[in-house]
Amino acid sequence: MNGVITAAFGRHYEVDLARHHAASGSDPAQPRLKCYPRGKKSVFACGDEVEVSPTGSGQGVINRLHPRRNLLWRSDAFREKLIAANLTQVVVVVATEPGFSDLLISRCIAAAQSQQLGTLIVLNKADLRDQLPAARRILAPFEKLDYRIVELSAREGAGALRPFLAGQRSILVGQSGMGKSTLTNALIPGAQAATREISEALNSGKHTTTFARLYGLDGGWLIDSPGLQAFGLAHLTADELAASFVEFAPHLGKCRFRDCLHESEPGCALRAAIAADAIDARRFEHFRVIREEITHAKRQTQGW
Repeated sequence: MNGVITAAFGRHYEVDLARHHAASGSDPAQPRLKCYPRGKKSVFACGDEVEVSPTGSGQGVINRLHPRRNLLWRSDAFREKLIAANLTQVVVVVATEPGFSDLLISRCIAAAQSQQLGTLIVLNKADLRDQLPAARRILAPFEKLDYRIVELSAREGAGALRPFLAGQRSILVGQSGMGKSTLTNALIPGAQAATREISEALNSGKHTTTFARLYGLDGGWLIDSPGLQAFGLAHLTADELAASFVEFAPHLGKCRFRDCLHESEPGCALRAAIAADAIDARRFEHFRVIREEITHAKRQTQGW
């Protein structure tokens, strides 16, 4: 039997056996199996298309993985975390409160770009008018790059997001407390994704979604994922990272020196672009931070 992984938690997977899941969406009437992988390795992600064999009532085993169209994942020097597969877009959810990290947005965009996925940014809790101007200022560099930004309140107007999700295979990603599960509940009645109050003392949300879950929505998918506090990109090369910053494209390869590190070398095209306001200085700092992490991770991997 063939199916789609609709939930992934440890070595346990929920597999929907609907053959044309991508076209028809999740149908509660379709049979689902709780499955384990064969062997010790667990290399599957939510959204994966797999071949399974039933082993008992509501139970099964995953025999093999069908080829992926893409894979969203994060990594550091020692670990890899598969997030979701076979997507068309990444929806980065931020909110007017608690505070959010623009560096994390750049990380998510880089991961999406490296897999040729679209990116949509959702600014939730837009009804909190006092905090809205500050949030908009943080998002301004992304808006200038033509990344789509949708402002809404998940509790009052989540429907504004539906046109951007119809027919897409989307995943909601972001820090804890941004309202991803509230959005899911509003868009998909009965999803029963757990939510909790924000931990004001820590200025961050408490982890509520502990595993990714896929729901059918308007001819496509919507995956609600656990809150992220880190998004390592150690699996990217420095060149792949640079290519994921779309504003760098007109300037890459134009530095005086072929091996330019874009630090203090004379004739650096990226530095000149920053001075000319063609590249946002904050975005360039994001690039430098992530590149240094990648370099450090590779040194650790090699035992330096």
